[in-house]
Amino acid sequence: MEVHPRLVATDLDGTLLRPDKSLSARTAAALDEFQRRGGQVVLVTGRPVRWLPAVYEQLRAPVPAVCANGAVVYEPRTDTVLRADPLAPEIMAEVARRLRAEVPDVVFAVEVENGRLMRHGTDWPAHWNSDHPTARQVADSAELLTAPAVKLLARSSHDDPEVFVRIVAGALAGLAEATHSSKSGLVEISAAGVTKAAGLAWLCARWQTSAADVVAFGDMPNDVPMLTWAGQAVAVANAHPTVQEIADAVTASNADDGVAAYLEQLLAQSQRYWPVRVPPPSPG
Repeated sequence: MEVHPRLVATDLDGTLLRPDKSLSARTAAALDEFQRRGGQVVLVTGRPVRWLPAVYEQLRAPVPAVCANGAVVYEPRTDTVLRADPLAPEIMAEVARRLRAEVPDVVFAVEVENGRLMRHGTDWPAHWNSDHPTARQVADSAELLTAPAVKLLARSSHDDPEVFVRIVAGALAGLAEATHSSKSGLVEISAAGVTKAAGLAWLCARWQTSAADVVAFGDMPNDVPMLTWAGQAVAVANAHPTVQEIADAVTASNADDGVAAYLEQLLAQSQRYWPVRVPPPSPG
């Protein structure tokens, strides 16, 4: 394995984090050592900003994040959103119209305020974190579509998430991006052109870092754009088949610290990495 990346881009759930959502001491140490030698780490996740504190508490140092499947680029050192690319209300209204025609039982939730707040209707399943302090229930579902949202979540009773995402993607072709990172009937919808790859590419351009200098880790279909963009694509052993098919390499599962295992091999090859030009954080 002769790979000498300057930047590690990694998904969180199912990839960097263990099944219990914890970050192992081994993984934290590998990330820290990569940065100590001059490399840069970026979290690239479907999670909204509001779900990141639990991860940052486990890291030795905060690192930038591309959130909401590429719709938000976040700097934790100043709690600043560097870039946001939300869905416009009129686009969401058309998305809802098309999906209700295709999937009558579809229900919606939105990530608003750059992912700092979730809104959902009364029909949204309670177990989907709707009781979290950063989630708010609205009585009128039409209210969900009145403000720009960095992510629109669509849920159905469809047993097969692969079938559901194909239905949604077909209905929304050209209007918005549809992907999934769940094993249930939950589809994540972003503005047209917004993917993990697009968000990461924007950040790398800001740092004058090319795709060839990036090694990316992932496990689910929402990671595919990032993995195909990066110079080196690594799937964890528990990854979705579509991810393993396009990966350049497969490492151990997230339960077995696969990202750490791969990084340890990289670190054994090089004593130092050429540093990424990261500008100092601006005041929030």
